[in-house]
Amino acid sequence: MRILGIDPGLQATGFGVVDADGGHLSYVASGTIRTTPDDGALLPERLGVIFQGITEVVQRYRPTVAACEIVFVNVNPQATLMLGQARGCCLTALVANGLPVSEYTALQLKKAVVGYGKAAKPQVQEMVRRLLNLPGLPGKDAADALGLCITHAQVARTTAAINQVSPLQARTHAAYKAGRSY
Repeated sequence: MRILGIDPGLQATGFGVVDADGGHLSYVASGTIRTTPDDGALLPERLGVIFQGITEVVQRYRPTVAACEIVFVNVNPQATLMLGQARGCCLTALVANGLPVSEYTALQLKKAVVGYGKAAKPQVQEMVRRLLNLPGLPGKDAADALGLCITHAQVARTTAAINQVSPLQARTHAAYKAGRSY
């Protein structure tokens, strides 16, 4: 299974690609799609850059599934709305490219990768580096995206194990507490 992880953001959208074969994870690629209001681009153009960037990543690395972070509610409602638009753009690009999408919260990602739901970004970066045997720390947004790949690989393995022992098929929607899989 080749997993594409997306950490949506209007200024920086992180992506990560990981191959999962049972419990073995292999790093494929990661990076950040950047948009800034400084270059004069309006919101629709910035969303277009994100959409095109994700489409390019999908076409280049050919993932079989995708995992995207679920938006949390900020103190600033305007920032939350902008993040929601960037996230919607990411989901649209993934679905338009025919990928099944699972969604996980930042808490789920941190618990799966670090073992502690309130872990700081540097802790996530270090654990992603260790789990994927990377030579250096990935960027913050790329580390979150790679963390989503790791989270999805763990959930998929657990769901597959449940499906093998249970005569009833596990429900894929909300199979992971508060996460979504479609």
